[in-house]
Amino acid sequence: MTARILVVDDIPANVKLLEARLVAEYYDVLTAEDGYAALAICDKTSVDLILLDIMMPGIDGFQVCERLKANPKTAHIPVVMVTALDQPSDRVRGLKAGADDFLTKPVNDLQLMSRVKSLVRLKNVSDELRLRAETAHTVGLQDLNRADRPDEPGNILLVDARGSSQERLSRALKPIAEITSMPDPQAALFEAAENNFDLVIVNANFEDYDPLRLCSQLRSLERTRYIPILLITEQGQDEMVVRALDLGVTDYIMRPVDPNELVARSLTQVRRKHCNDRLRMSVKQTIEMAVTDGLTGLHNRRYLDNHMKLLIDRATARGRSLSVCITDIDRFKSVNDQYGHDAGDEVLREFAHRIRSTVRGADLACRYGGEEFVVVMPDTPPEVAAAIAERLRSIVEGQPFRLPNSDKTLSITASLGISTLNPGGDTPEALLKRADTALYQAKNNGRNRVVAAAA
Repeated sequence: MTARILVVDDIPANVKLLEARLVAEYYDVLTAEDGYAALAICDKTSVDLILLDIMMPGIDGFQVCERLKANPKTAHIPVVMVTALDQPSDRVRGLKAGADDFLTKPVNDLQLMSRVKSLVRLKNVSDELRLRAETAHTVGLQDLNRADRPDEPGNILLVDARGSSQERLSRALKPIAEITSMPDPQAALFEAAENNFDLVIVNANFEDYDPLRLCSQLRSLERTRYIPILLITEQGQDEMVVRALDLGVTDYIMRPVDPNELVARSLTQVRRKHCNDRLRMSVKQTIEMAVTDGLTGLHNRRYLDNHMKLLIDRATARGRSLSVCITDIDRFKSVNDQYGHDAGDEVLREFAHRIRSTVRGADLACRYGGEEFVVVMPDTPPEVAAAIAERLRSIVEGQPFRLPNSDKTLSITASLGISTLNPGGDTPEALLKRADTALYQAKNNGRNRVVAAAA
């Protein structure tokens, strides 16, 4: 996994040392001698990670980090502060400024590379989500700036074997989240899978259980794969930290735990989770827009074209029946001409609603275009398809369509054509063509009727 990393330090020897370590791992490295140069580079160049010194002339690392996080263009770049400062208050200040982690000089190679790999991986996922969400943002579905700075309270699961530390950690976290505390890791795994948590904190204080086993299981389950994990470990457990980050643990904190640092790290993870949740929802909405007809809410022709072949291939492989019904609203043009397109749109929406009320759960209903609709019916022989089509025809004819903002109603009818999959197989085009020919025959025979295509 390659990435472009910016190293910021006013001491050339420090820059050269970090640059050499990163280049040896095939990273693309940029360097800056002060905060202003770093901000200029980030404004003009795409950067995946910043290793940022704190004590620099002109503008210190805290201020650089704050400016980066305040700028929507650079807010998503992970920042690791590399510093000789080792006081908890310094770490808390950096976390509040938006830093993702700290490395203390002289930098441990193992911690450096494991943290770089972990943060680059997280940024790649976030970048992919943001790229896909841009489409939804363009059409006004999502305010991405709001998604980057959510402020809802969190829901945290604390997994801790000891009651005393459970109580102490819960008390520290209470101002920012609802806390669920559990001593049993396996019970906690089920709890995480069944409920919506924004963060799982795993305290590595179990006597007869490997806490990384729980972290691995959380990452392997679909329901818990994207929940941030914060690991609490003893000082000096570098190997556990490295393995944890490789497994997908999002962050870690060393004992003795400073309550302010715990809150700052937890709040960062909760906010990131809320942000990514919104981005995933935006992506989901974008996908739905791509395959859904905006007027009727049914699937659109694009979805039909892609999905129908899968249904046909499955039916052919299993030797099952499959039928298709094309239905067209009779004399729909006269509705638009006489009552306007608003009335026509309302008729289309109501027609789609009646299709939904008629078809079965396994059937695929789509708007084919204009006033034409297609229903694909898996495991459905011709006689059953004819009965379903007749029921739809009767429902359309049986109750008048009410015009919007009016007491006036319209009597609407529909013509329907049916075709069934040939035992030897069919293409979607051939199956739809036969159903369309049957529909054309229904129109020619007087409309408001169902016609099945010849076998």
